[in-house]
Amino acid sequence: MQSTEAVLLLASGDLRLAANRQCWPEQRRVEAKVRRAFEVLGATVRRAHPMQASKGHGFIDSQHYGIQVFRSIPADAPLVLVFTAWQYSHHVLAGLTTHRGPILTVANWSGTWPGLVGMLNMNGCLTKAGIQYSTLWSDDFSDVKFTAGLKSWLDIGSVTYDLRHVVPFRPKKVPGAAAAAGTACAHALRRDKAIMGVFDEGCMGMFNAIIPDHLLNTTGVFKERLSQSALYYEAQRVTRQEADACLAWLRQRGMRFVLGPNEQVHLTEQQLRLQCKMYIAAVRIADRFGCDCVGIQYQQGLKDLLPASDLAEGLLNNTDRPPVYEEGTRRELYPGVALPHFNEVDECAGLDALVTHRLWQMLQYPPETTLHDIRWGSPFGEEFVWVFEISGAAPPAHFVGGYAGATSERQPPMYFRLGGGTLKGVSRPGHVIWSRIFVEDDTLKADIGHARVVALPPEETQRRWQLTTPQWPIMHAVTSGVSRDQMMARHKSNHIQVAYVPDERAVALAMGAKATAFSALGIETFVCGEHLGL
Repeated sequence: MQSTEAVLLLASGDLRLAANRQCWPEQRRVEAKVRRAFEVLGATVRRAHPMQASKGHGFIDSQHYGIQVFRSIPADAPLVLVFTAWQYSHHVLAGLTTHRGPILTVANWSGTWPGLVGMLNMNGCLTKAGIQYSTLWSDDFSDVKFTAGLKSWLDIGSVTYDLRHVVPFRPKKVPGAAAAAGTACAHALRRDKAIMGVFDEGCMGMFNAIIPDHLLNTTGVFKERLSQSALYYEAQRVTRQEADACLAWLRQRGMRFVLGPNEQVHLTEQQLRLQCKMYIAAVRIADRFGCDCVGIQYQQGLKDLLPASDLAEGLLNNTDRPPVYEEGTRRELYPGVALPHFNEVDECAGLDALVTHRLWQMLQYPPETTLHDIRWGSPFGEEFVWVFEISGAAPPAHFVGGYAGATSERQPPMYFRLGGGTLKGVSRPGHVIWSRIFVEDDTLKADIGHARVVALPPEETQRRWQLTTPQWPIMHAVTSGVSRDQMMARHKSNHIQVAYVPDERAVALAMGAKATAFSALGIETFVCGEHLGL
C-alpha cells in the first residue's frame, strides 16, 4: 500500500450499552497503543467513526450504524479492526463484504478484556464470507513478532503464519477399528437423519456459527427452527413443584449454590427456580419435535425475560442429570442420555457435538462434550496453558468431583441483568480431543487435534479465574503440537469443542474415528499438531 495512505481504524462492539460503556476505556487505551505502533513504522492511522458522547463509547453498536460508517470509507482504503472485548461481527460484516482494500484484525492478549474472543469470531465470519484478511495479536503491541507482522501488512497487505501443524486428513492411515467406528457413525447419521433444534439463529452476530442448510443437510442433519418465545411460554407452564424437585436433585448430588439477598447482584432461589423451569421446558420441546440436539440463543430475547440459560445448558450436556417427565405423565424424556446442547446456537459446535456424542457412545467413552471459548492463556512452568472457558454450559462430568465439585454463582450483571447461576467447576486432568467445524469456500471443513487437560495449583487457577470470569467453568489445556500463535493463526472461531477420552492410549483411536466420521460426512478434515500418523 502507499506509505502516504492513512489506515482507517474501526471498533466493532457489543449490542448491549452497559457492555460497551464498561469496555470503552480499555478499547481507547489499546487503540492508542496500536496507533503508536503504526506511527513507529511511518504509517498514519485515523478513526473511521467518532466516539459517541451521548452513548458513552466509541464502538459500532449495530449493523445499521456499521453500514452508515462504511458509506464514508473509500473502498480501497486499508482497514484495521481493533478488538479488546466481545463484539457482534455483523455490525461491520456488511461493509467488509464489498471492501477491496487490505483488512487487518488486531486483538489485545488479555483474559480480562477478551478481544481475543471477539477477534477469533470475526476471523471465522470473514472466512465464511470469503473475505481476505490478516490477523495479529499482542500483549503490548511493541514486541518483535507484532512489529514484524505489522510491517509485512503495511508493505504487502498480508501477514504470513506458520501453519505447518495442519495437514489434510488421510483416511487410509486410520487403523481398522477406528475407521470402522467412524464410518459406521457417519453412515447411520446419513441414513437415519437427525434433527437439530435451533432456538433462534444468529446469536450475538456470529455469522460463522450458522451452517447453511444445503451444507448441513448433506450430513443427514436438518434444522427444526424453534422460537425462544416458545421456550419462555413452555417454561411458564412448568410447575414450581417440578422446578423445586430439579433443584433438590442437584443439591442431593452435592452441588453448591452461592446465594444472596439482592437479586440485582446476587443469585437467588427464584432465579434458580426459573432456570430449572427453562431446563425442563427445553427437554419437553426437544421431545415434542424429536430433536437430537438443541441450541438456545439466550443473549438476545430471553435475556430480558428469564435468568441465564447456562445452568440448563450444562445439565442438558450431562448424562447424569435431573429427570424430566412429559407434562402430565411419568414418561421420562431422554432417559439415561445427555441431550447435547450447543451454547449460543453455534450450529458448527452443534453438529460436532452430535457426531461426538454418538461416536463416543459407540466407542464406549464418556459421551459428554461441550464447547468452550478460547479465552486466553499464559505459560506455566515450561508449557503454555490455555484457558478454555464458557459461560456455564460445561457438563459436571468434566469437572473434578462432578456435581460435588460444582458451584453455581450469579452471572455478571453487565451481561445478565436478570441473573441466574452458572455451572462452574475445574475440568479434571486427562486427555481430550478438540475440534472445530467451520465454513470456508461454501464447504464444511473441520480441524481436529489432541490436548492434555492439566491440573494447576489452586492459587494459579484462582489467578486465571480472576483475570477472566471467575463465575464460569474453566479448563486448563495444553494443545499437543500446536503453539499459541499457530492456534490463533489457524482457528476459525472463538469456540472450540472438547470431549474426554479414557486415557492417553485412546487418543489415536479416538482422533482417527472422529476424523473418519467427519470425512465420511463430506466434511473436509484437517489434523492439527501431533498427527499420530493420520
